[in-house]
Amino acid sequence: MTPQTVEIHRRIRDALNDPLIRNNFRITMDGLIAKRRQSFPDGAARESLRLQAAAIRANALANLPALLEKLEENCQRNGIQVHWAESTDQANEIVLGILRHHNAKKLIKGKSMVSEEMGLNSFLENRGIECLESDLGEFIIQLVGEAPSHIIAPAIHKNRRQVAEIFRDKFPDIPYTENIEQLTQNARALLRDKFHNAPAGLSGVNFVVAETGTLCLVENEGNGRMCTTIPPVHIAVTGIEKVVERLADVPPLLDILVRSATGQPITTYFNMISSPRQPGELDGPDEVHLVLLDNGRSRICGDPELSTTLRCIRCGACMNHCPVYARIGGHAYSSTIPGPIGSVLEPQRQGLERLGILPTISTLCGRCGAVCPVCIPLPDLLNRLRFEGVNTGASRIPGAGSQRQLAETLLWTIWCFVHTYPTLYRIFTSLAIRLRRLIPRNLRPWTQIRTLPRPARKSLHQLSRKRGFGQD
Repeated sequence: MTPQTVEIHRRIRDALNDPLIRNNFRITMDGLIAKRRQSFPDGAARESLRLQAAAIRANALANLPALLEKLEENCQRNGIQVHWAESTDQANEIVLGILRHHNAKKLIKGKSMVSEEMGLNSFLENRGIECLESDLGEFIIQLVGEAPSHIIAPAIHKNRRQVAEIFRDKFPDIPYTENIEQLTQNARALLRDKFHNAPAGLSGVNFVVAETGTLCLVENEGNGRMCTTIPPVHIAVTGIEKVVERLADVPPLLDILVRSATGQPITTYFNMISSPRQPGELDGPDEVHLVLLDNGRSRICGDPELSTTLRCIRCGACMNHCPVYARIGGHAYSSTIPGPIGSVLEPQRQGLERLGILPTISTLCGRCGAVCPVCIPLPDLLNRLRFEGVNTGASRIPGAGSQRQLAETLLWTIWCFVHTYPTLYRIFTSLAIRLRRLIPRNLRPWTQIRTLPRPARKSLHQLSRKRGFGQD
């Protein structure tokens, strides 16, 4: 068992033994599920929109190289500087180089899961550059040194009392309150000066449009717009899979993204950035930089089945409906993106030798696949990665076969051999019945969460013959 696996097991146990975490997640998940259901009153219209969104994303992935070249061409024509990063190390160095070029010692950030993937905050802070999260949820967890536990609501594992206590501890001069609106106003007051004084801002990107060279950002708080318009330098970081072909592709994706994520008809802000500030314009940055990160995405895109992983539009619906995620929370997964989509994406990105346990953290109930707005077959992908974890044949996935264990392999080989030959099977069941009381009761890890069944006193064949069935 690898250290990463041991750590994940520990986090799962801690989460299951923490009633506060379970209660926080259960209340919030139930609310998000109800809002999503209400936002799609017409089931047929919902499924039609899902198929349309899936087709748009599938088309983009099928034409990814050409669309990325077109995106670069149009962005540069618009005045946006495009940078390519094969790995997170390269992406971090690109961001660092831009900041050093402008002698920037401070970076104000909007919410970006790609920057979490890069480990950007710690990378820059180790080099003397202060990073401040401006999204309320990200700001809260940054204060206590935690990672996001959900891709839409980073501080979803905290209730308002916990947040109030964090503010009291970090900002003792601010009057204590548990009122959510007042807590939000306090955070805004703390962040306002940071927006005006930061020499550079960083954001994620929800969609990038190849046809027009446009960056699209979806948000509710306005902090993303502040990060991208007030500082003189705007850096956008995104994975290469976020590209779409046409501007007309964005409305259906935005529609289903918002309703799947929060149950809203539309978010408060939808930002479209196609260039830096132009002559005569009153706001906007002097420079816009787009960092396109690969980090294994090209390899994933090369597999016809696994490439569907990259359709994801980061709505979080699969997490909201997952019975496992709702009970253990996001931190138990020990990965940048938790939940069902994280259990599919992260092992492909980081390797099955490190995160091969994640595909097994699932009941395979199918809810994640049923609610995915872009029809990603998540249960099938989870099964595929479970197979790849023990597969010793050729595979494109890093760490394939690393989950294979000799004892388990031997056990299933014997099971297959016994069940292939009827005579051998009858001998085996006969011995199991006779020795039933000698079977050990503790067969870990199976019996950690299950009671080991004991063979019956008589086999089904014996019972059938006793009742006169199966006789000539």
